[in-house]
Amino acid sequence: MPYPPELRELMKKVEETRPSRVNVHYPRMTPEERAQVLKEYHPDFMEEAFRPLQVGVDRGVRLPLEMADIFEADSRLLSAELDLEHPEFDVDVLVIGGGGAGAAAALEAFSLGRKVLLATKLRLGDANTMMAQGGIQAADKPQDSPAIHYLDVMGGGRFENRPELVRALVRDAPGVIAWLERMGAMFDKDEEGRMITIHGGGTSRKRMHTARDYTGAEIMRTLRDEILNRGVEYIEFCPALELLLDEKGRAAGAVLFNLETESCHVVRARTVILATGGSGRLHYQGFPTSNHYGATGDGLVIAYRAGARTAFADSIQYHPTGGAYPPQLLGLLVTEKVRSLGATPINVRGEQFVYHLETRDVEASAIIRECRRGLGVPLPTGTAVWLDSPLIELTHGQGTIERQLPAMLRQFARFGIDIRKEPMLIYPTLHYQNGGLAIDENGATTVENLYAAGEVAGGIHGRNRLMGNSLLDILVFGRRAGRHAAEKSAEIRPGRLSLEHVYRYQEELEARGLAGQRVSPVLLPRYTHGAGDK
Repeated sequence: MPYPPELRELMKKVEETRPSRVNVHYPRMTPEERAQVLKEYHPDFMEEAFRPLQVGVDRGVRLPLEMADIFEADSRLLSAELDLEHPEFDVDVLVIGGGGAGAAAALEAFSLGRKVLLATKLRLGDANTMMAQGGIQAADKPQDSPAIHYLDVMGGGRFENRPELVRALVRDAPGVIAWLERMGAMFDKDEEGRMITIHGGGTSRKRMHTARDYTGAEIMRTLRDEILNRGVEYIEFCPALELLLDEKGRAAGAVLFNLETESCHVVRARTVILATGGSGRLHYQGFPTSNHYGATGDGLVIAYRAGARTAFADSIQYHPTGGAYPPQLLGLLVTEKVRSLGATPINVRGEQFVYHLETRDVEASAIIRECRRGLGVPLPTGTAVWLDSPLIELTHGQGTIERQLPAMLRQFARFGIDIRKEPMLIYPTLHYQNGGLAIDENGATTVENLYAAGEVAGGIHGRNRLMGNSLLDILVFGRRAGRHAAEKSAEIRPGRLSLEHVYRYQEELEARGLAGQRVSPVLLPRYTHGAGDK
């Protein structure tokens, strides 16, 4: 729906001040100002939204309420009758998850001659990877280096990142871009065939490689085509309900659940890679989310029951620019590339109130602060601020938005809003799980033979991720996990499959009075309530 008269009246303030804001740079916050706005306004600092775990290997660790609830829930397999002696699949490497990290891991393991099975909850490629728009970072230009990239990543993560993981991320980055290009990924280039790179929030160099604003979709297309062309075995609509361990406590497979037939399938594997993505569909603190429908934290749950430790699992990223109007766009991500090209956040008075390329945690906190101060734009669903997209064309020339942001242009045009002429309305949206399972530089978790890659893993980004490092992360650690898991699988002799760890975990829940309240993994979110809903 087009902007109604009352919003068009408020928009006049943005239009009046726009000429004075062309090529004028709002000052960055000082370190002290950043720390203050985070402490007062970022959702991660809302203590009432967190509680310590009461069971498991990380007992006492603080987690969001919604995440703690699924960790402290009954298994779906407590009364299931399974034939663990005769698995239906017997493979070297089992990859659970069919997004970018899972596809990269499966391709790497397959290339080393291992028998690989990829199991995905929905269809191959149905993942947050597909919706990532802004770009992928890699220091492959003369004025840049992995060392500078390293400093940007550490600074963006508040210097709490695991250094060995950041080193792996930035060192592998140029090779990842070259790998994607060899497989046919089409990045934006100039007339001379050179990669076009742009800034992102918190970056000190232009190292963001893009494919218009379809970067994630282009990468996922490339990976999916490669999976199909090479003949990697995969099964769709089969999420994992539990991991299987052997008598030594090592990962040895999983129990999959067929969403179509509602039957269970036992998989034996010498090594297992979790690439199940994030948990945005838990809607922490009631925020709308940009996440795909299957992002319910399943990998975290089953790995934790198996004894895997977490890292920074209490840290969630709220993307500063989520769609706020019309209501149908709640949860839609307005890619950071919009701000990279020069769009600035503006309050109801027509004033810019924060530098447009602060790190995501700081930018989001500043927007929340502005709205709580009464300087937001009132909407039926709450408050928001303007994102002055017409400023892009004043800065870079007419046609820039159509060339560089075709997806954004079409998304808003569906509702009669032309972002070349009218600003967007935005508010932070739940976007990314900064933390997850603790891993080493090869993706190995604290459970032997169990690996994790992508959003389910933690430590790489510390407590805040910079734009363009998620698409990089999934490929760097997907490839590393796939390679290491494949090599390790050659040394493993399969043991007896067991769910004993699940039964022991249930006993711990019962001892704490937590049993019988809910079940997990969630598998799919429910937005309606009816008979039988938990």
